[in-house]
Amino acid sequence: MPSPETARNVLGKPLQPCSMEPLTGFFRDGCCNTHAEDIGRHVVCVVVTEEFLEFSRSVGNDLSTPLPEYHFPGLQPGDRWCLCLTRWKEALDAGCAPQIILEASHQSALKLIPLSVMQEHALLEA
Repeated sequence: MPSPETARNVLGKPLQPCSMEPLTGFFRDGCCNTHAEDIGRHVVCVVVTEEFLEFSRSVGNDLSTPLPEYHFPGLQPGDRWCLCLTRWKEALDAGCAPQIILEASHQSALKLIPLSVMQEHALLEA
């Protein structure tokens, strides 16, 4: 497993945690770190919205419904989550992309989404 300490975010700095509650990430370690086995590329840290959750459900990925057998609590608006790179791009194209936490999004996201686009959709934290 790649070390979160050596992983870089889209800004070229050390990757920051996305969420411990709910626990997210391909490795379920709270970080949007990735590995060759991560087929979905769960590398974009987002703050989910009701609009995005409805969109995701409409394209066959219900993120709202808890799945206890997979230790998945179901997401609520306001939760942070390591989202699949292509799902975020689909949501962007549909006009309902959730805001991104740049510091917690893995640099590999830049292979599909330019930093300028990510910055336009970044959550600006105080």
